[in-house]
Amino acid sequence: MRKFVNPSRRAVLIALLLGPIAGACLAYGARAAQAPNEVVIDNFTFGPHDLTVPAGTTVKWVNHDDIPHTVIASDKSFRSKALDTDDSYSFTFTGPGTFSYFCGLHPQMTGTIIVK
Repeated sequence: MRKFVNPSRRAVLIALLLGPIAGACLAYGARAAQAPNEVVIDNFTFGPHDLTVPAGTTVKWVNHDDIPHTVIASDKSFRSKALDTDDSYSFTFTGPGTFSYFCGLHPQMTGTIIVK
């Protein structure tokens, strides 16, 4: 003899089973969102690679990789400590110029801040 489950009960069961998965997907989506004037470090890249900002802007780098990274200006005008996962570093660009930077631990990782 086959037992049938009430459709509303089935919906509750499905919601209970899929709820954590949907929540994890939403949490990842929230993490992937990027604030203005923010550079995300993920998958051994700085994104965006080039960022243009007005003078006086504070730029924030956030490490979403599972290993440490640093942010070092090629002209040595700014330098972060090693950033662990979800750590951040901020620097205020007071005057115009083009500022190239790289990760001191992974020099192939590069980026540029253009200040107008």
